[in-house]
Amino acid sequence: MKDVIIIGGGPIGIACALECKKHNWNYLIIEKGALTNSLFNYPKNMTFFSTSEKLEIDNIPFISKNPKPNRDEALEYYRRVATTNDININLFETVETISKENNHFTVTTDKNTYNSKKIVLATGFYDIPNLLNVPGEDLPKVTHYYKEAHPYAMQHIVVVGASNSSVDAALEIYRKGGNVTMIIRGDAVGERVKYWVRPDIINRIEEGSIKAYFNAEITEIKDNELSFTSPEGVKTIPNDFVIALTGYMPNFDLLDQLGVNLSNDDKKLPTYNKDTMETNIEGLYLAGVICGGMETHKWFIENSRIHAKQIATHIASTLVE
Repeated sequence: MKDVIIIGGGPIGIACALECKKHNWNYLIIEKGALTNSLFNYPKNMTFFSTSEKLEIDNIPFISKNPKPNRDEALEYYRRVATTNDININLFETVETISKENNHFTVTTDKNTYNSKKIVLATGFYDIPNLLNVPGEDLPKVTHYYKEAHPYAMQHIVVVGASNSSVDAALEIYRKGGNVTMIIRGDAVGERVKYWVRPDIINRIEEGSIKAYFNAEITEIKDNELSFTSPEGVKTIPNDFVIALTGYMPNFDLLDQLGVNLSNDDKKLPTYNKDTMETNIEGLYLAGVICGGMETHKWFIENSRIHAKQIATHIASTLVE
């Protein structure tokens, strides 16, 4: 019997594990991918909005050569934290079901079954993309993730969206020789785009280096072209690849299995105590971005790393040895 099982091996899951170690609890992290899997799948040249000290967990210094660290520096930092502190984590193990009976939880994975007194869900949101739901979205040329620009050089690329990830992809691909068109549902580049990047994309659009259609939505994707609606009517353009960076959503399946209450609107906000992070299911806690439901921009490392201490404080007051 474990005292605590943490689902998710990202920065917040690691922070929760460090708190468990301080209390000498028998704990385990279960992560379906690599350590900090979401960060690993970020674009190779991604730079954080936050400065390094705001990404630190458990007051362990994060030293970066730049004011704002990049993906590789973050991977190195969290890897060092996990290995130096000998974090107990099972990688590449997928949780399939969680159930509760007689005041303890049973966690079934693709490799094993575990029992635990407490569960912390720190599962992030990067694994389930928001789909366009249009014909042709299942073609091999369509992806909901962006890694690097090189494969898209000398190709006709459509980037869907106007968030940080979309803007970064459009600029990088343009500068590597891709012919970039942006399809944007709203009427402007996103206000939350990094302040040092937003003027760059606006200028590239205004000068025509990157074509952008606002108030536009894709209607169909074909092998060599793409159609969309815009205020100018229906347009069809040549297309080799579609990068649909339309955001992602948390995995609500585990919350549904356990009976966590979600708000009855599109936000799907889970019910939890903001002081203890405990849900309406006793002994089940949320940490990190999953707390925001579909509002995945509300929680990130900088403002959710405190969840680990909140959870540990409450568990310490309730855990029966």
